Amino acid sequence: MGDPLDRLESEAEMETNSMKEDLCMDIDPPFRESIATADDWRKALNKVVPAVVVLRTTACRAFDTESAGASYATGFIVDKRRGIILTNRHVVKPGPVVAEAMFVNREEVTVHPVYRDPVHDFGFFRYNPGAIQFLEYEEIPLAPEAACVGLEIRVVGNDSGEKVSILAGTLARLDRDAPQYKKDGYNDFNTFYMQAASGTKGGSSGSPVIDWQGRAVALNAGSKTSSASAFFLPLERVVRALHFLQKGHESYNDKWEAVSIPRGTLQVTFLHKGFDETRRLGLRSETEQVIRHASPPGETGMLVTDSVVPGGPAHKQLEPGDVLVRVNGEVLTQFLKLETLLDDNVSKTIELEIERGGTSVIVNLMVQDLHSITPDYFLEVSGAVIHPLSYQQARNFRFHCGLVYVTEPGYMLFRAGVPRHAIIKKFAGEEISRLEELIAVLSKLSRGARVPLEYISYADRHRRKSVLVTVDRHEWYAPPQIYTRDDCSGLWTAKPAFQQESLLQQSCISDIGRGITSETVPLSGEAPCMEHVHRTNSQGLSDGVTSMETSCEHASEEPARDESDLGSKKRKVVEELSADEVVADGLLHETEEVKKNPRKIENAVLRDNQSATATVANASFSERVIEPTLVMFEVHVPPSCMLDGVHSQHFFGTGVILYHSQNMGLVAVDKNTVSVSVSDVMLSFAAFPIEIPGEVVFLHPVHNYALVAYDPSALGPVGASAVRAADLLPGGFNFTPETEPALRRGDSVYLVGLSRSLQATSRKSIVTNPCAALNISSADCPRYRATNMEVIELDTDFGSTFSGVLTDELGKVQAIWGSFSTQLRFGCSTSEDHQFVRGLPVYTISQVLDKIISGVNGPPLLINGVKRPMPLVRILEVELYPTLLSKARSFGLSDDWVQALVKKDPIRRQVLCVKGCLAGSKAENLLEQGDMVLAINKEPVTCFRDVENACQALDKDGGNDGKLNLTIFRQGQEIDLLVGTDVRDGNGTTRVINWCGCIVQDPHPAVRALGFLPEEGHGVYVARWCHGSPVHRYGLYALQWIVEVNGKPTPDLDAFVSVTKELEHGEFVRVRTVHLNGKPRVLTLKQDLHYWPTWELRFDADSAMWRRRTIKALDYSNS
Repeated sequence: MGDPLDRLESEAEMETNSMKEDLCMDIDPPFRESIATADDWRKALNKVVPAVVVLRTTACRAFDTESAGASYATGFIVDKRRGIILTNRHVVKPGPVVAEAMFVNREEVTVHPVYRDPVHDFGFFRYNPGAIQFLEYEEIPLAPEAACVGLEIRVVGNDSGEKVSILAGTLARLDRDAPQYKKDGYNDFNTFYMQAASGTKGGSSGSPVIDWQGRAVALNAGSKTSSASAFFLPLERVVRALHFLQKGHESYNDKWEAVSIPRGTLQVTFLHKGFDETRRLGLRSETEQVIRHASPPGETGMLVTDSVVPGGPAHKQLEPGDVLVRVNGEVLTQFLKLETLLDDNVSKTIELEIERGGTSVIVNLMVQDLHSITPDYFLEVSGAVIHPLSYQQARNFRFHCGLVYVTEPGYMLFRAGVPRHAIIKKFAGEEISRLEELIAVLSKLSRGARVPLEYISYADRHRRKSVLVTVDRHEWYAPPQIYTRDDCSGLWTAKPAFQQESLLQQSCISDIGRGITSETVPLSGEAPCMEHVHRTNSQGLSDGVTSMETSCEHASEEPARDESDLGSKKRKVVEELSADEVVADGLLHETEEVKKNPRKIENAVLRDNQSATATVANASFSERVIEPTLVMFEVHVPPSCMLDGVHSQHFFGTGVILYHSQNMGLVAVDKNTVSVSVSDVMLSFAAFPIEIPGEVVFLHPVHNYALVAYDPSALGPVGASAVRAADLLPGGFNFTPETEPALRRGDSVYLVGLSRSLQATSRKSIVTNPCAALNISSADCPRYRATNMEVIELDTDFGSTFSGVLTDELGKVQAIWGSFSTQLRFGCSTSEDHQFVRGLPVYTISQVLDKIISGVNGPPLLINGVKRPMPLVRILEVELYPTLLSKARSFGLSDDWVQALVKKDPIRRQVLCVKGCLAGSKAENLLEQGDMVLAINKEPVTCFRDVENACQALDKDGGNDGKLNLTIFRQGQEIDLLVGTDVRDGNGTTRVINWCGCIVQDPHPAVRALGFLPEEGHGVYVARWCHGSPVHRYGLYALQWIVEVNGKPTPDLDAFVSVTKELEHGEFVRVRTVHLNGKPRVLTLKQDLHYWPTWELRFDADSAMWRRRTIKALDYSNS
């Protein structure tokens, strides 16, 4: 697999230079090297191929110009005694990397980075030569002086992932401009490149470009995808860097000492322009004559300033278009000579003579240490990777080096709307110019605190954007860590970003207009059992999951980007900025007045809000009644724990308040808005302008709704009085199926909901089908889908993204108008997420709501500081679908049963058929696909509600051992069966484990609904995997079960933990898996506890908090 940098992203930039390229194709006279025989090449290749290795690299964290991911590339041995491998910089990576080299005989050895050039595209790995026992090979000598136009060459490497490929070509140019790969990523500059039509592709990065004598004359770096052109880096600066490494070490040593390689810079990008172009820029004729006379024969141009980085040594001294004439009195027209001079004069002053528009100018500049503006540390907090802005990106974006740069926004910053490549300028009211200042502010914040942040981006550099950042309240991630590069070990070592304190319980928001929420939970607080460990998705001991996937594809074909997972959701944020930004701009200006008289301002806000509501033109009575009960949801799911197949990180939707008292409020919302309990929920109320957090307290295992609790005291006295609960038909919670007035076809209802601007919107609609049966097929990645449900359909609505409630003319709620998720398939391999809206009858919610309010027996859950018993739901875990009686008769159903079912339900005229049983349910192996369910306990059943009522009757009666007496029709025969039911809670998945970068959990209902669980054990289901992790590198992807580890069965999560905690760092592990399609597989992977410790996240009902516990990690306390 290749790296994204192996090819050009834009052809437009290349077209501008096409004329110049066509004019620079001078061919030197033929000589011995260009007429080598086939036997000469055979001998050379026999010597070279054993020294070429396939590099399997994994960028464990996004850093600087590179994203997290796994890829294949090429390298070759340049020093066998010391164990040094040469490859590209974009292979070595500027950030944390784990890599292995595989030789031609398939021997593998671990390699560690020892140097990556800050500018040019080369770097070095080291390995232990003694580890290669069965291969004879020699190092490949470097011969930069042998490169010339017309030289016949071979490129030997891992082209297109083919392990060993040999591509032929002829050097056509030695003075090609450095290729431009990306406008926001790595680009080489201030050097010439070579060009040949060898047609290299992904995977060949780092391949040696050899001549017939087996010498490396250049280093393959990139290619142009629209043609066969390949680009090679000259080796002069590579040879210099290698000599520095060799001088520091006589042979391979386990304890590698870091070597300093002097590199100087002026933070200026030069381009080589022809003499005609320099004359147009103002070069005087006499100066040109001097240059031509002093330059080597064949010189075609001069160096011209292209760009200057702000704040650098040449800022305000050099300008674009300046023609470089002399440096320290010596004529200079070539990159190599300029770079040699800069590297030899680090921290010294040099004199530059330039011509600017025909005028000679002398400037004296201090040569800066290039390594000083190349970051070698970063902060990881809530999955975000933040570090000083590097020279590479400062040059791309034209910002000062060292600014606080967001390489990966992670969860906390993404939730606020901070994009990649942002520059943080202000945080919590403090100006931020260095990373240390950001860390100092973070150390003062508490869990759950909401503070303003200002940033700028290169796309809109002249305006600051303001957002509200919410510090994680739950322990989604490990505490903030600082990672520092250790050039001796090749690893990045971690330490806490600031002193950790004990974990305390947070308080709730109480004052509106307050810029920083009052909390008592320190940000650094961690569960008492948390050991010294770092996070899990990016780096050494880290847990910031920057990107996760559920795909089973081999991502090593091309490192996937995090954006792919963020672009496919229902009501997700399309804008970069959230609505919080509007609040943040004006928030702090009002703080003083609020403090002086908060109650006065609250009353004024409430009056204004009520006045605006009352004067809305054409607002229906039902709209005015129901508006104070509506709530807008904004839901974020942490990437570190995207469970149960949830398909996005960000959701919007409208809910309705069903219960509001002094101690607790409950809001009902569809499960396409609140899909999982592992989420952060923010509630905005239509009745009062305030936003407060909510907590998921109940997720119905079948029906499409969730109940979310909020603390009424967080609304303040005025807000709590303005908010109210909706009235449910027929007037309370305790109604039964017999008393509920069902909607009928042709009934008029009012559809009322909220727009994104919290404006109530309504329309009168007609019920077209009050009992439409849903039939939603399974998604590619199993996730919640509504089954065994009848919903309400209307003639008109507001589109598929508008949710709310259905009411009568008096504003009494008859149904929830909720969103349902589905997946549309186009052809065999293409699918797309879609959503639609339907009405969910309120009785399905009120039955559970009544149990919560009355406090029936059940497992306790802490809600607003009070433990309350939560209801359990008894269900028949069988997926049913209705079939018309006319078709059932064709299958042999008797006239007696047809008449009995018609008498029971003359409207539906249907019978329920079995589509399948959930794997692991008590009904499995008893009911079969196609069975017709005629009666339960001798009472005919015709709809899903009949089955639900029969299940609930078991709880009331307490007999029959939880079994239903079903009468079914199977293959022409009536059969009576005792079928067991299952009792489920409303917590959803409450435990998740991250091992080697894969997220494992118990199989959720959507997986079990497929009807298959492995016989070997089914308690360890891989739900997600993380980019840059060991499972990414070795191909342990999602949608499968881990049934064995090193031959030991793992039937459940407890057994899995027992097995994996015995595994050591760096140990190869044999894993047996079973895919969703039933296909078994065995693979091996190497455990990496340095960057990917094993941890567990579990919901604690006693504290209503998600707690994080480290299972296995490296201990650096004694390091």
